[in-house]
Amino acid sequence: MLAIQFDRFGGPEVLSLVELASPQPGPGEVLITVEAVGVNFADTHQTDGSYLSADLLPYVPGSEVVGRTANGRRVLARVSRGYAEQVVAKESGLVDIPEDLDAGCALALLTQGLTAWHLLRSAARLRPGESVVVHAAAGGVGSLAVQLAKEFGAGRVLAHVSSAAKEKVALGLGADGIAEYPLADRADVILDAVGGDLFDQAVDSLASFGRIVSYGNASRTGFTPVDPARLGRLNASVVGFWLRPTLAAPGAVSGPLTELLDLVRRGRLKPVAETSHPLADARRAHEDLLARRTVGKVVLRP
Repeated sequence: MLAIQFDRFGGPEVLSLVELASPQPGPGEVLITVEAVGVNFADTHQTDGSYLSADLLPYVPGSEVVGRTANGRRVLARVSRGYAEQVVAKESGLVDIPEDLDAGCALALLTQGLTAWHLLRSAARLRPGESVVVHAAAGGVGSLAVQLAKEFGAGRVLAHVSSAAKEKVALGLGADGIAEYPLADRADVILDAVGGDLFDQAVDSLASFGRIVSYGNASRTGFTPVDPARLGRLNASVVGFWLRPTLAAPGAVSGPLTELLDLVRRGRLKPVAETSHPLADARRAHEDLLARRTVGKVVLRP
């Protein structure tokens, strides 16, 4: 089978198309023939060594697929080594999805959708009527967080984006306006995956008892240490979030994912999943992601 693999850490240039033996499912596992693979920002951290140790090389990145089992089930699954024509997954974790659901839309709900849901519900603990600012609001997580914030009762949702084209996307998804710092009105909740200078500006724009949830560092620059005295003066909180340990909690996947799928079915949540590349073009997908040229979910199709 064909797969994307890297044998040294680096940028997108280390990704190579290779021929590998098909994986063999173990007890409780099933073999899936892949229809589409989700590309996540975390994949770029695996590639550059931020998330992996050298003893795991060579490595096939990718953590989510849509595909078919041997008996014809069309499923959504969390996996390891997903950039491939075939993968194995735990049978207990398979989610059956309808034939008419686009694979990219389904993949958008797994990592990005669960992230957006838990950012608002579990980390920020959003209350009805509160104001929300979403950084990277046209991205995979951000585009869903804008919509879910409105669905969950936010009073006002502002989008922070990096281009005029992305402004149009965010406003089309229901954002009430574009965020520019310093904010004219302080925000109750700010979702930040960018870090760097933007994080510092955002902290100073929090309302009393406001929360900024940090869940990434797309700027790849160091964070300014947060002084508790500064937070005390602002009456504000900094909340950290990481999806992996969150999903280990009982009910952290099935309940939220069922809700997300139902919102899509009812037309109340519209994943943005228009960027698709052949599996062989994984390098380009990573380049575009790192350069912030992408909108919504990015997928690879074997």
